[in-house]
Amino acid sequence: MTPAQDAAQRETQRKVLSGVVVSDKMDKTRIVLVERTVRHPLYEKTIGKRKKFSVHDEKNESVAGDWVEIMSTRPMSRTKRWRLLRIVRQSPERSAAARTAKEKVSA
Repeated sequence: MTPAQDAAQRETQRKVLSGVVVSDKMDKTRIVLVERTVRHPLYEKTIGKRKKFSVHDEKNESVAGDWVEIMSTRPMSRTKRWRLLRIVRQSPERSAAARTAKEKVSA
């Protein structure tokens, strides 16, 4: 196996999660809330679990309310072990602001 194939295989083994950006107040760091459902082992009731992850956003491109995908990575700081993979869907406020700016330019 070549080094490139080995690196590609390691890349595919990383965990990928999706969630909502709840805080964008830090530089190059976002807090992402990931929600998932699990079955209780004894009572078998479906329970919602929520967890916040500190995510590295190199270009500061996501804002609060964006739906994003994150991928596990090497530790970047004491709390950051995830990086922003892509923005799946922009927040409604952000897309409305973009539409308003586009209308102002065209007028």
